Amino acid sequence: MSQSSQSDSRESNIYDRLGVRTVINAAGTFTDFGGSLMPPAVIAARSEAATHFVDLRELQDQVGLRLAALLKVEAALVTGGAAGGIMLGTAAAITMRCPEFVERTPEVPFEVLRQQSHRHEYDRQVEMCGVRIVEVETAEDVARAVNERTVMMLAYNLAEPLGPIPHAEWLALADRLSLPTLLDAAADTPPVENLWKFNRMGYDMVVFSGGKAIRGPQGSGLLLGRSDLIEAAKKNAVPNEGTVGRAVKVSKEDIVGLWTAVELFVASGDELYAQCDRRITRLQELLKPIPTLISCRIVPEVANHFPHLLIAWDEGQLEVTRAQLKDRLTKGTPSIVTGRVYGTGDQGFLISVVNLQDGEESIVAGRIIHILSSGSR
Repeated sequence: MSQSSQSDSRESNIYDRLGVRTVINAAGTFTDFGGSLMPPAVIAARSEAATHFVDLRELQDQVGLRLAALLKVEAALVTGGAAGGIMLGTAAAITMRCPEFVERTPEVPFEVLRQQSHRHEYDRQVEMCGVRIVEVETAEDVARAVNERTVMMLAYNLAEPLGPIPHAEWLALADRLSLPTLLDAAADTPPVENLWKFNRMGYDMVVFSGGKAIRGPQGSGLLLGRSDLIEAAKKNAVPNEGTVGRAVKVSKEDIVGLWTAVELFVASGDELYAQCDRRITRLQELLKPIPTLISCRIVPEVANHFPHLLIAWDEGQLEVTRAQLKDRLTKGTPSIVTGRVYGTGDQGFLISVVNLQDGEESIVAGRIIHILSSGSR
């Protein structure tokens, strides 16, 4: 492509017309930067969906049936992001106990049990259903905490390595107490089999983000699990008015888009590992000339379970700190954003390659070489 045609392409970018700077995403699938880029087939499916009117309930039912069959689970519901899935899963558990919840929040709050070590920002989505979260740390705590207002047991897969009660014991406790369970596994794909692993493990409801590695619409999510709970979630979801789920509306375009993305992901999602490895190898080759720089491949144990590149250098000799490199990459042109992914420790400088586009490895490496070669200047 000629320089003039590249310029024309940049000028036609809708974000340029809005005065919003685009970035090279070396941070990962963070919502801050838009999650991921949808494949052409997903974009086409959303566009086609936008050209017709449908009954949203019928669409959710039909897509849910197809997703459930594909993912080998009882039932499925497309939600407004993983956070929306947490809210609707909580609403479903309450509705099973109190059908009137669909229309009004009880004056006396219901309760949800969660390990203290699993405390998370997304507790807010649970609390927005009017429940109180009760923290526990042992099986004895669980037994003491359960009462007639307890409607669910909540867990975050990201915190599994931290909790004293592992999955199997947590599920056994819930089974003995006849309480439904909800697991947030928003960023826990790939591998593809995680999409059915946790339901088979025994979780009644599992939530995934649709806009991370699955590469569906950024505002979409999946709620997978027991058919009676998914039906209860639907009662609290759009297009029903006056429900808590009305605030996390999901469009017909996003429903169709996520269905398409999941089909693609199941067929080829594990190829993401090889793609990441190729990009890491290329970056390592390009960064070799930097004095004192070392690099290694790192794969987080739980969420974002795909290869990342970790680099380190003698900050005293090169006179550039990790914070300075991050700042200069962000403020440069083009802007290159980086971040820290959970499970990668606090050493070195992390480069996520999952969202790099073809050829961006050279741009990222070139900028790093320039910054680390310039020192404190």
